[in-house]
Amino acid sequence: MFKEFINKLKNKKRIGVFSHLRPDGDCVGSQIALCRWLEKNGYEAKAFNEDDVPLNLMWLLDYFPIQKPTEEMVASCDLIILVDGNAVHRFGELEEWQKKYSWPMMIVDHHPDPENGFDVMVSVPEASSTCELIYKLFSEHDAEQIDENTAKALYTGIITDTGSLQFDSVTPETVEITADLLRRGNFKPNEIIEELYSNKKLAQYKLLSKALTTIELYQDNHIAVMYVTQQMMDDTGTSNVDTDGFVNYPLSLQGVKAAIIFKDLNEDGIKMSLRSRSEIDVNIWARQLGGGGHKKAAGAWHPGPLEKAIADTIEIGKKQL
Repeated sequence: MFKEFINKLKNKKRIGVFSHLRPDGDCVGSQIALCRWLEKNGYEAKAFNEDDVPLNLMWLLDYFPIQKPTEEMVASCDLIILVDGNAVHRFGELEEWQKKYSWPMMIVDHHPDPENGFDVMVSVPEASSTCELIYKLFSEHDAEQIDENTAKALYTGIITDTGSLQFDSVTPETVEITADLLRRGNFKPNEIIEELYSNKKLAQYKLLSKALTTIELYQDNHIAVMYVTQQMMDDTGTSNVDTDGFVNYPLSLQGVKAAIIFKDLNEDGIKMSLRSRSEIDVNIWARQLGGGGHKKAAGAWHPGPLEKAIADTIEIGKKQL
């Protein structure tokens, strides 16, 4: 799987590794693990993201630093690798810089329908996570290079992108990989879970309580909608990042096949997260709104207002029921 990828690295020295905007556990874990692999194999690696790493993932930065990119820093790279994303616009200003510089560019990703134009694409939509793919890079090259910190980074990405091994993207191989990471890293699952999920603020629960009162069901109770407004966040001293995981509450309702959380961010428009636990493909749904993602989890944006965003989104969703 990674033969062409490894061959493309020959004669390269300085490699920039980008994770997508609004980083999550899979993109941060895969980025850090890949940078550690590059360093172990004689390359100079730089990790970049324009956005801040979420608080519950900050501990991973002890294993490899992630910097906010500048044009000068990125221009000095010999090659660019994108992880956990397959469209350059998901990586911020890199899209503009790409027009000025002639780096070769590669991706390692598990989202469907990658853009054309990459020099090498390791694109496997069936994979549970990008971290599962980076694990295979190690295993194909030299699995003994997976040390404790690398194992924890990879485990974090797999756990967060599979709902703690609950999603239908999980295969027996995925579970075998997590077991191997636990052995090689010599750590217990609770060490990672506590870092990820045991640091909630009281304000987040106050915001959640407000959001739960907004849940409405549509289309014979098959589609659930929840929303959060900027005013609700201001009242509770929270922000958009504090809504992580909220969409799982309406999704868990009996009979619901898909759920959407709308986040009304005023002048920034309406951000939405779509989730499915049925045959509904929310990637197709989100693409009709200018977004995208996976079959079971996707994101999109709407200019607003909130009521129109909900109505337009439900109208699109009807076609999949």
